[in-house]
Amino acid sequence: MKVCVITQRNNNFSLPLPQCDIALFNFSTLGGVDFGAEIDGKSDKLQTMAAYSAKCACGVLCGCITDSRGLKRKSVAVASEGRLLGITDMMYVLDGEEYKSGGAVGVYFLHGYKVGVCIDNDLLFPEHIKTLAVCGCNLICVHCEDLLNTMAPQLIRSYAYIYGVPVVMVAGKVAFFADITGVIATSNRPVSLFETTLKNCYRVVTTRKRGLFEGCGADV
Repeated sequence: MKVCVITQRNNNFSLPLPQCDIALFNFSTLGGVDFGAEIDGKSDKLQTMAAYSAKCACGVLCGCITDSRGLKRKSVAVASEGRLLGITDMMYVLDGEEYKSGGAVGVYFLHGYKVGVCIDNDLLFPEHIKTLAVCGCNLICVHCEDLLNTMAPQLIRSYAYIYGVPVVMVAGKVAFFADITGVIATSNRPVSLFETTLKNCYRVVTTRKRGLFEGCGADV
């Protein structure tokens, strides 16, 4: 699998990409997306993005701030083969933030791979990443508007190792890639290309639990 991360602004999606399966863009390319304007034809950001996915022959994931009748959300728009597949919203909004929360995890089939979406605050909640891993994702894509502290790279490294799923992250102008062995790569180039060989590595894990079995309830 080849994953491309673009941290520079891609005006009108005109930037040529290296050959890749998945391409991640930070929040600067789409910026704000007004659903009303898109529906009325006053804006064509999403349509342009979808066409770009066909031109580059890869799945495209782009961070954006969506506006639905004044309700703003941190989101990721996803396109492949010339079609907009969907828009996933950040699920966890912390107190004091102006955004509204989403209501579902995002899992997409892109270029033959099952890809999970994680947005900003979602990274702080292990259950979100675990859900994407249990859904059978081959790759988890993380979009952070900015890299505010050093915790985010440590988290994706830990998640990739614990859950056995590689994690790629774009955070402002920095790109990260963590594989399932715990190795992490970092790049501040405008366009970065990461390549990994997917492996389904499983361990048998057993545990013992008291109760829940016939005949156990009467024993003290």
